[in-house]
Amino acid sequence: MKSPITRESLPGLRQDTVFTEVLCEKKLTFHTTWGLFSPREIDSGTRLLLDHITLPENASVLDLGCGYGALGLALAASDPTCHVTMVDKDFVAIEYCRKNARQNGLENTTILLSNGLQQVDAEDFDMVLTNLPAKSGKELYYLMFFDAFDRLKSGGSFYIVTITGLRGFVKRVFNEVFGNYRKLKQGPVYTVAVATKA
Repeated sequence: MKSPITRESLPGLRQDTVFTEVLCEKKLTFHTTWGLFSPREIDSGTRLLLDHITLPENASVLDLGCGYGALGLALAASDPTCHVTMVDKDFVAIEYCRKNARQNGLENTTILLSNGLQQVDAEDFDMVLTNLPAKSGKELYYLMFFDAFDRLKSGGSFYIVTITGLRGFVKRVFNEVFGNYRKLKQGPVYTVAVATKA
């Protein structure tokens, strides 16, 4: 049984949560805090997505909605020849993502506070990926999907993991925006899919 939260326990809640995980066969240490997505451990959707990504050599990658950096930093650690740009609209997430990049010595990264791609230079990417937030609304999803399409190189891929309940919506919108959709893995909770820009 969990201990109750009291005023006396608040200082402990303000301290970073720190944990170490193996992602993409690399050992990484993460600092997180309450209010960020999955602050105590890497969520199973992130793990599922990383298991189904094919990362080209020298790839330019965009992690859209990076949080504290689990996806993007795992890919940066797995291949030093790639460069990973990570963006989030939450300044706390960006602060922790930068801290985690430094902690793990990952210099092949660019981490930006940005609402979507507004603050991202006019660079095109080989890959865009996201762990899609489950309750953000279709307007945000359409913005993300069209932004990803516009900033992908020809032949580039947009990988997504989402709760399985949204898989029908994702399939429909991928076909609208990209003209294709491929389901890579469907589990009871999460589904991983990819679309490719012609």
